[in-house]
Amino acid sequence: MKRDETTFDVPAQLGVMRRYARSLTRDDADAEDLVHDALVRAYERRGTFSPERGAPGKGLRGWLLSILHNAFIDRRRARSAEGVRERRAMELAEPAGEPGQEHHVRLAQVREAFMHLPQEQRAALHLVAIEGLGYAEAAAALGIPQGTLMSRLSRARAALRAIEDGTAVRPTHLRLVGGADEPSP
Repeated sequence: MKRDETTFDVPAQLGVMRRYARSLTRDDADAEDLVHDALVRAYERRGTFSPERGAPGKGLRGWLLSILHNAFIDRRRARSAEGVRERRAMELAEPAGEPGQEHHVRLAQVREAFMHLPQEQRAALHLVAIEGLGYAEAAAALGIPQGTLMSRLSRARAALRAIEDGTAVRPTHLRLVGGADEPSP
């Protein structure tokens, strides 16, 4: 029993479209996407369908399969062009980025140097450099005169620079009794 293809009965052609899409794509999910795209195109161009104008035997089924085939070709070309663009982008990209380990090691060194500062200097430097407070605000927060704050900042920055240069001797919290650091009588 042959269907009348002079009417725009698209649901009757879905089985044929799915089988053809599956044979083109070799994947069920891609085939469904392809059928969907073809149906959208057919709906957008439904005004161009005329079984009388077309080639002999090119009714609705032939028209839909033609749209499906063209959608498949367009997708394949788009994927190919995307692959070429990706390869070119990879050629232009730097072969490797800077290793992240060095940055983490450096950050750990700065954190350790900061933590070795005396508490007063560490507090002053934190409020100004990290929290972004002005000198007057930081001095008020610490309850000290602004000049004292600036002095602590200066000493903290100098200590960090000395650690950076490798000229600083880290203070020890141990004191030798009767050693060289004890004042002589």
